[in-house]
Amino acid sequence: MTGYPITVGVEYTERLSRLTTFFRIFMVIPHSICLYFLGIAAGVVVFIAWWAILFTARYPKWAFDFVSGYLRWSTRVGGYYYLLTDRYPPFSLD
Repeated sequence: MTGYPITVGVEYTERLSRLTTFFRIFMVIPHSICLYFLGIAAGVVVFIAWWAILFTARYPKWAFDFVSGYLRWSTRVGGYYYLLTDRYPPFSLD
């Protein structure tokens, strides 16, 4: 077995920005709206990829890239929302 495919690293910060901590719930709203619709699309892509894997025994690269990008984005937003980091997450699947 090789290493874990996903690694999440969070470092302890002594002080967080009080201003962004106060407005964090409002700053996450645009990300939540985008991630809601991307989550629906990711569910459709996973369904299509399941059939592709069933018949071709291969995960389509485009589907893998989209779903992994969605999961990266939602993890960054979750880390920001739960005060694990002070860096505002980018609107990106990368």
